[in-house]
Amino acid sequence: MQNEKMRTTINDSFASTIPSIIQFMLNIGMLCLAITLLVFLGKESWFLARTFFSEITAKSYDFVGGLLTWFLYFEFIALIVKYFQSGSHFPLRYFVYIGVTAIVRLIIVHYESPMNVLLYSLSILILVITLWVCSSSRLTRE
Repeated sequence: MQNEKMRTTINDSFASTIPSIIQFMLNIGMLCLAITLLVFLGKESWFLARTFFSEITAKSYDFVGGLLTWFLYFEFIALIVKYFQSGSHFPLRYFVYIGVTAIVRLIIVHYESPMNVLLYSLSILILVITLWVCSSSRLTRE
């Protein structure tokens, strides 16, 4: 009886320790990712400032593409901040925002055919509908 209690205590301790270690490793990884994204955000900011203030005329869609890339970095950093603020959970709506921004960037930078632009626009519509459904009162957390 005593031996079985000891075994149960060891199993409970082991079962609570492993998830804590994995969560700690995940948090360290998220912190490293945030630092990397901040470095790339700084590089993109430098590129945009240099492009904006240079006397050489750059293509406007290159500047807008860079600006949307800057927003993507910013949104990913905001997602990581929200992850830590909400107790290690990713809100779904942030992923939808990132998806919409990425598709808009894709439309601006790669606009080869009207059919692709139409399909990209339909995918944005689907993401916006998804956001509306997830924001409705039926799916909110208690």
